[in-house]
Parts: sequence; structure tokens; C-alpha cells
Amino acid sequence: MARLLSEWIPTRFDGPGWLILGRVAGAALDLLLPPTCITCSAPVDAPGLLCGACFGGLSVVGEPCCGCCGTPFELAWHAAEGDLCQRCLDVPPPFHRARAALNYDAASRRLVLPFKHGDRIEFAAILARLMARAGARLLRETDVIVPVPLHRRRLFVRRYNQAALLAQALGRMTGRKVLLDGLTRRLATEALGGKSAAERREEVAGVFAVRRRLVSGIEGRRVLLVDDVMTSGATAVACTESLLEAGAASVDVLVAVRVPDPRLDVIARRRKWRRRRPGGRHADARTSGREPVSDNAPDLMSEGVSPGKDAPQTREVTVATPSSSWPAHVPGLVPGIAPAIQRLRRGQ
Repeated sequence: MARLLSEWIPTRFDGPGWLILGRVAGAALDLLLPPTCITCSAPVDAPGLLCGACFGGLSVVGEPCCGCCGTPFELAWHAAEGDLCQRCLDVPPPFHRARAALNYDAASRRLVLPFKHGDRIEFAAILARLMARAGARLLRETDVIVPVPLHRRRLFVRRYNQAALLAQALGRMTGRKVLLDGLTRRLATEALGGKSAAERREEVAGVFAVRRRLVSGIEGRRVLLVDDVMTSGATAVACTESLLEAGAASVDVLVAVRVPDPRLDVIARRRKWRRRRPGGRHADARTSGREPVSDNAPDLMSEGVSPGKDAPQTREVTVATPSSSWPAHVPGLVPGIAPAIQRLRRGQ
């Protein structure tokens, strides 16, 4: 509110005095109502920002990723061919490139769900800034920005099109032309949540079209299609096909949040692997049957090991029992093992 007030007053009144008045009024309002994080209400420097904890919890989509659909790779050499994922090689999408700002997880849901369903339209500014960073190259090379449309009945219920708000914010940031009603949704479709990729494609097939009076603004131009969430890509594909039929030179896609493909969900597999192997380097030692050297390890001198520079970190001990004699390779640095071995040797 303070930032809006400090920017609104100079636009309504001319002169340096009004500019100073706007800044003073904004500072006074910040003093009375300190700015807070838009998700957790922690103190921040300016309105409309995320605190360090909330921003640090976001999973940002970056390189390396598929050069076409933007699916993240764990390593660059995981690309199938030509920096593309296997799905794009098997079935090339009609759009040129697709990029997303965030992965769909618990942190990003706190932004996109209230923005989409909870009337929190102020989230458009922070999401647009994240999208501008992720799609900087796409924004530089585009001629016109077009949002994914809502059907008029859904627009009447929701009262705003979240994709149009993102497109407006991106247009203000970059100075690119925005066609808010460049596409129209001719048919009302069912909610796509819970549907498979094939069902989504069938549901949105032939639903979108370019408005006839705006075909001249699309023809021969490089179009950037903007949406809030990308799941299977069925909506983006259907919109792209309509734009290309209207004569668009090329179509890129930029979304705020992307739901990873279950077959290529690198982020989820990596986190699951880390949960199975807690502790990083120490987990490697435990799973291999050897304990790492730590501050809590028993004294090496008491175990008969010289603490020299080249002292081994683990020892193999052969244990003989009264009933059998068999070699057992036991880690020598596990607390409690050494006294038990001594008692077995004494026949206790």
C-alpha cells in the first residue's frame, strides 16, 4: 500500500513537491502498517515481497533442462539427444520452447493456490517477477504476450483470469504488447484435475480459437503464451495449435508453476533418495557396513590402533565363538562392539 501510494500521488499531481509528499506518505504508512511477507506475515523490507525463509523454500526450475519443454534434468548428460528429453523426441510439441519459474510443491502451492482460487491477486506481482527471471530469453525474443483464456462462465464465478493478470504484469515489466483477449475459449470444459494426460488432451481439443478481429495482431509475430500452471501441457498444446493456425510465426510458453512429469520427476526422486539415506556422507558409511570417524568415536589407543597419520578408520575383527569358528567382519569403531569382543575372547 505504501509503494502504491508513493507511486500514485506523483502520477496524479505534477511537480517535485508532490513526489516528495508521496514518498513521505508512503514512509508514514509503512511505519503504521509495517510490510510483511505475503505468505507467512514475517517482517520484510517492502510490501509484496517474500521473507528469506519462504523464498529459500521455493524450488526454482533452472538448467539443465529440456531445451523444448523445460523438464529439469538431474545432470546435463541425462538429455536423450540435442538437449531434449525422450518425450519431446518421441512426440515433438507444437510450441518452440516452454519454461516455468517454480516446481509444483508445498512451497509453490502457498503462492499459486491462493492466487488462483483465493482472490489473492496481489500474488501476481511476485509470480511475474519469478517468471520474468525464468523466461528472460523468451521475453526478449517475443513480439506479443497472450494469456490462456477462461470460459466466460468460469470467469464470471472467479471474477478474474489469473493468466491475464500474469500477462499484464509481464507486459508492464518488459514493455511488450499484451493481447488479453487474443484467445477465446469456445467451450466450457470440465476441471482437468485428476485426469490423465490423454484425457486432458481430449478434453481441450478444439476448445481454443483466436478472435477474428485480432488475427492481424497474431499473424507473423512471435507469441509468448502465459499461464499459471502447466501439468501435462495439453492446454498449452491446444492454445499453440490455434495460434499457429492463425499465422503466428512461433509460440513459446511461460508458466509460473510446473507439475513435474511423474516419469521424469527428478526433484521427487532426488528427495526420496535423500530421505532413504539421511546424513549424506555418513549414510554412505553406514550402508556399506562401516562407521565414519566422528567426535563420538571411541579412543583408537584403547582399541590397539596407533593414532598415526595413516591410521585406518575401520578394522576387521575375527570373532571366535564356543560353538563355531567363523570370521565376522565387524566395524571396529562402533561404540559397544569392542567390549563385547573382549568378553567373547575371555569366554565370558
